[in-house]
Amino acid sequence: MCKKTLLLVDGSSYLYRAFHAMPDLRNAQGEPTGAIYGMINMLRRLRHDYPAAYMACVFDAKGKTFRDDLYPEYKAQRAPMPDDLRLQIAPIHEAVLAMGWPILMVEGVEADDVIGTLAVNATAQGLNTVVSTGDKDMAQLVNANVTLINTMSNEKLDEAGVLGKFGIPPNRIIDYLTLIGDTVDNVPGVMKCGPKTALKWLAQYDSLDGVMANADKISGVVGENLRQALDWLPQGRVLITIKTDCDLSQHHISIDDSLTAKEESKEAMLAFFSRYGFKSWLRELSGDATANATPLKTVASTRPAQGGLFGDESQDEPAAAPATPTKPAVTQYEAILTEQALDAWIAKIASATLTAVDTETTSLEPMNAQLVGISLCCEAGIAAYIPVAHCYADAPAQLSRELVLEKLKPWLEDASQAKVGQNLKYDSHIFANHGVTLRGIVHDTLLESYVFESHKSHDMDSLALRHLAHKTISFEEVCGKGASQICFDQVDLERATAYAAEDADITLQLHQAMWPQIEHDAKLLYIYNKIELPTAVALQKIERNGVLINKDLLATQSHEIGIRLLQLEQGAYELAGQPFNLNSPKQLGEIFFVKLGLPVVKKTPSGAPSTDEEVLQKLAEDYPLPKILLEYRGLAKLKSTYTDKLPKMVNLRTGRVHTNYAQAVAVTGRLASNDPNLQNIPVRTAEGRRIREAFVAAPGSKIVSADYSQIELRIMAHISGDTSLLNAFAAGEDVHRATASEIFGAALADVTSEQRRYAKVINFGLIYGMSAFGLAGNLGIERSAAQSYIDKYFQRYPGVAQYMADTRSQAKAQGYVETVFGRRLWLAEINSPNGPRRQGAERAAINAPMQGTAADLIKLAMVAVQDWLERDGLQSKMIMQVHDELVLEVPEAELELVKKKLPQMMAQVAELKVPLGSLQRIA
Repeated sequence: MCKKTLLLVDGSSYLYRAFHAMPDLRNAQGEPTGAIYGMINMLRRLRHDYPAAYMACVFDAKGKTFRDDLYPEYKAQRAPMPDDLRLQIAPIHEAVLAMGWPILMVEGVEADDVIGTLAVNATAQGLNTVVSTGDKDMAQLVNANVTLINTMSNEKLDEAGVLGKFGIPPNRIIDYLTLIGDTVDNVPGVMKCGPKTALKWLAQYDSLDGVMANADKISGVVGENLRQALDWLPQGRVLITIKTDCDLSQHHISIDDSLTAKEESKEAMLAFFSRYGFKSWLRELSGDATANATPLKTVASTRPAQGGLFGDESQDEPAAAPATPTKPAVTQYEAILTEQALDAWIAKIASATLTAVDTETTSLEPMNAQLVGISLCCEAGIAAYIPVAHCYADAPAQLSRELVLEKLKPWLEDASQAKVGQNLKYDSHIFANHGVTLRGIVHDTLLESYVFESHKSHDMDSLALRHLAHKTISFEEVCGKGASQICFDQVDLERATAYAAEDADITLQLHQAMWPQIEHDAKLLYIYNKIELPTAVALQKIERNGVLINKDLLATQSHEIGIRLLQLEQGAYELAGQPFNLNSPKQLGEIFFVKLGLPVVKKTPSGAPSTDEEVLQKLAEDYPLPKILLEYRGLAKLKSTYTDKLPKMVNLRTGRVHTNYAQAVAVTGRLASNDPNLQNIPVRTAEGRRIREAFVAAPGSKIVSADYSQIELRIMAHISGDTSLLNAFAAGEDVHRATASEIFGAALADVTSEQRRYAKVINFGLIYGMSAFGLAGNLGIERSAAQSYIDKYFQRYPGVAQYMADTRSQAKAQGYVETVFGRRLWLAEINSPNGPRRQGAERAAINAPMQGTAADLIKLAMVAVQDWLERDGLQSKMIMQVHDELVLEVPEAELELVKKKLPQMMAQVAELKVPLGSLQRIA
C-alpha cells in the first residue's frame, strides 16, 4: 500500500518569485496582480502534479524570530518588501484559502522551521513529504521520506539529486552552508571559502566539526580565514540549521486535524477571479464563455513557457510582453573600476563551482572584434561588469585591457574553473584575439536550449522570457538601431553595466532553469555533453584556422562568368524578341505568358502567374528561354556570392577567409555556414567545382577532404533493420545497383545504367518521403508507373515500409522523432488539420532521423579528428565542414598519416549495423 503524502509549499519563497516574474501586471483598477496570478497558477499546477492527502502553504509570520535575537545582523541587508507586493499579500492569502490550502504562520520562527518540523512529524506518522521551494537551504531536510521540488525549474531533489547538485549528501548541507555562508540571509561563512573549497574540506575531514578540529592543518589565506572564523562557525551553524522541533501544538496544528486537503470553493474563487480581473479563469470555472470580469489592464507582462512557474499555458492570460525589465528578488550589479575590486571578484570566481562569463565588443564579427568589457556572475542576482575600453566623452577612468586580461588570464585558461555562457564560441574568439585561450567551458545556454527545444528561439531575450518570465534589456535599448546605432564602447557606463551584468546573471539563471531538463534525460544528456559542447570547441578552432583562397583564380572566374552572363542576356533578348530585365518577375511574366504564350504552371498568392525557380525548372524541359534564365540566375548568384565577394572577405590580419558556423539553427542538427556561406557552393556544375578549386592550401601543404559515403541510406538500413539493405551494405555492394536488381528483377551484373539511375532516385526520394506524384515528376514517367516502382520497392524492402509506418505513428503520438543518438526532432505540424502541412510534417518525420543522425555523425567525427590532431601534436588542421564532409589542410610530411588515419577515425565514431564508409579527395 502506498504511503500518503504531505505536500508543503514555501509560500514566502514563492510569492517573491511570482512577484518578480510579473511585477507590472495590473487589473483595470490599477491594482498589482502579478504575484496573485503567479501563486494561483503555481498552486493549481502543484496540486494537479502532486496529489496529496494533506497539504499546507506556509508563510513567514510578522515580527522577529529567534535568529534575530541570536544575530541582530540576520537578514539585515534585505530590502523592505515592495509596496506592490505588500498590497497583494492579503488577496494571496484569500485565494490560497479558497483553493482549499490551509495557511500556516507561526510567530518566532520562519516558514522553513515550520516546514522542517512538519516533515519530521510526517515521517513519524509514516507519511512521505513533498516540499515545493526554491530555497537551497531546504536541501538539509531531504531524506528517504522527504523530497524537494522547484516548480520554476522543474527540478526534483531526492537524496541522489542533492548529492548530484551539491556534491554532498543532505546530512552535510548544514556543514556546507555554514562554511560558505549565506549572502541572502547575511550569514557570514569563512571568507573566500566557496563551494569548491568547502567540498574539498568536507571530503577530507568528513564534517564541519572535523574541519574545525583540523583547521591548523589547512594552509594558505583561506586556512587563515578558517582559523579566524572558528569562534563564529558554531553560531553560523545554528542560524543555518532549520528547526525541526517547533512547538506547533499551541497553534493547534496537527497533520491529521488541520492539514487535510480540502476541495476548492467554487463560489469563493468565482468572486475572487471577478474581483481581480482574471477573465479566462472566470470563464473556465463558470462554464460561461461570455462571463464578465473586470478586464486586465495591458501593461508589462508575459506568458512563460509551459511547465515553468505559471504552468499550463491554457490558464489565464496576462497582457503582452513586458515593456521594462523585471528584476530578481536580490539584484546587485557593479562596475569594476579598481584593481582591488577586480581582485575581490577574481577570488570570488576562483572559489565558485560555476561562473557565467560574457564579453562586450566593438563588432559582431568575432575575428575582428576588440574587447570592450567582461561580465561575470557566480550567484543569481549578483554580477559584475569590468569595462576596459569605454571611450565616450567624460567616461570614468577604467582598468586597462592589458591589466584586466593579465589578471584574469590564469582563471580564463584554467580548465578546472567551470564556466557557462551564452554562445561561448563567440567569446572564445574575442579572448583569442587578445592572446587568451578560454578553457573550462562546461555549459552553454545556447546549446542547452538547442538540445532541449530545438524548434524554438535560442537568443537570450527569448530564453529569458520563456524560462524566467523576465524581460531583458535589449542591445537596441542601449546602443540604438539602424544608422544611429552606436558602438558599445560609446555606451554610458551605468547603462552598460546594467546591460552587461544582466547578461551574465541571466545566463546563469537560464542554466539553472534548463540544465535539470537535460541532466535527467540520458539521451539529451548524451547529445549535449558528447556532441554539441565538444562540437562548439572544434568549430571555434575551424573558424579560427580559416581557409586560404586563390584571389587571382577567383578574379579570372569572375571575369569569365561576367562574359557568359552577357552572352546569356543577349540570347534571352533574342528569344524574347526584345530587351527586358531578367530579374523582374513582372516583365518576365508578360513575356512568358502574354507574348510567348507559355503554359501557366502555378500562380502566386495574388493570382498572377508565377515565374519562380520551380516554374522555370518545369518550363525549361520544353522551352529554351526558361532554360537560359535558369543558367543566368545560377551564374549570377555564383558571381555575386563567391567570385566577387570572397576576395573582399579575406581577413587582413590572417590572410584567410573565416566563416561562422551557426550551430543552433537547424532542428536536424545540421550546421549553417555564413559570412561567407562555404557550404552552398554547387559542386554539380563545372563553375561551382572551379570555385572549390580556389580554396587552396598553404605552400608545402595539401587539401584533404573526406565525407561519408551514402550516409543517409546507411542510416536508413540501420534504423529500419531491413535485411536486404543490411546485406547489400555488408557485402560492399553498390546499393543503388542492388536496389535496381531487386525492383527490376535483374541480376546485379545485368542492371543497366538507366535502371541504376531510377533506383538511385527511388532510394533517395523515399528517404525524403517522396510520393508517387513526386517520383513520377523526377523520373519523367507516368504516376502509375512510379507507384508500381514504389510498391515493388516496399515489397523488396519491407523493413523500410514498416519503419515509415511506425515513424509516422510515433511522431503523431509524441510530436517529435529522434536520431539514433537521441536528438529530438520536433514536428509542429504533425497533427495539423491542414492536409498539406500535415503531409509535409509526415515526410519530414521519415527523413529527419536520417538527416539528424548524419549531422550527429559528422559532428562526432569532427570532435574525434580535432582531439586526435591536438593529442598527437600534428600540424594538420581542419579548415572547413561541408555537410557530410571534413576538409583539412595537411603538411606534406603528414599526408600519408592523415590519408590513412582520417577515414579510420570517421568510420569508428559510432557502431551501426552497417559499416561507415568514407571517400577521400586530395588537392
